Amino acid sequence: MKLSTQHLLGIKNLTREDISLILSTAQDFKDVLQRPVKKVPSLRDITIVNLFFENSTRTRMSFELAERRLSADVLNFTASASSVAKGETLLDTVNNILSMKVDMVVMRHSASGAPHFLAKHIPAAIVNAGDGINEHPTQALLDAFSMKEKTGRLEGLKVAIIGDIMHSRVALSNIYLLTKMGVEVTVAGPPTLIPKYLTDALDVRVEYNVKKALQWCDVANVLRIQLERQSQPLFSSLREYSLAYGINRRMLESLNKEIVIMHPGPINRGVELDSDVADGPSSIILNQVENGVAVRMAALYLLANREN
Repeated sequence: MKLSTQHLLGIKNLTREDISLILSTAQDFKDVLQRPVKKVPSLRDITIVNLFFENSTRTRMSFELAERRLSADVLNFTASASSVAKGETLLDTVNNILSMKVDMVVMRHSASGAPHFLAKHIPAAIVNAGDGINEHPTQALLDAFSMKEKTGRLEGLKVAIIGDIMHSRVALSNIYLLTKMGVEVTVAGPPTLIPKYLTDALDVRVEYNVKKALQWCDVANVLRIQLERQSQPLFSSLREYSLAYGINRRMLESLNKEIVIMHPGPINRGVELDSDVADGPSSIILNQVENGVAVRMAALYLLANREN
């Protein structure tokens, strides 16, 4: 099987078959990563540029490690240290890089739709590593992989996405993927952080009581509050948010059931999650980080071999 798309711009554009193919291929690569020799020659002679216009730690390192594990040649680009700071346009920047015979672009940008714009103007395959408040497809794929690995299934699973839904590209990509794979999805958080259109447009439940959302779900994917994307205050204070919507051990113990705790990172400890929950036995947060390398290896490999 091959992917139905030349680029990985978002989950919205993927078929259920594409998602299943990436997840099954990721399992093969995770098996490879358990070996003493973790490197394979799958992308030898392929050159990939990591084009990051936003700060990133986990995502950038995960992509770079995935690329090097596949034996690709890797270029790293940082906007603050480039000609972009001198006024060069995005398209000029990318075309200059492509003139160096780059085969694939991994891109993160603060503007929603930036990877889609590039895909219309350049021949290289593009992987969206996060665009504004639109999508973050590889995060959703690694979240799904981690859920399936932990619970043994996706179909019929109940997942609550809790936190700043309005400003989260992770939330949107997760909703697209999980609903395509037969998962029941509830979003939970303050009314000011949940868009009004979600129920009708994306076939998800909305819950404003976090305790009820946790009681309902099998998996809770908890998101951080993205203060940097809020143009005006949407709740009184972080302390108030923590008291009303933060998840602590006492809350989990009151559920009388076991649930899985996830978080895409970075965690604001003491706000959306207490440390004893983030580091506790219900958490698979570090598994998500580990699985990110295998999932990104799978996506890069499948895109590079789509025409072969």
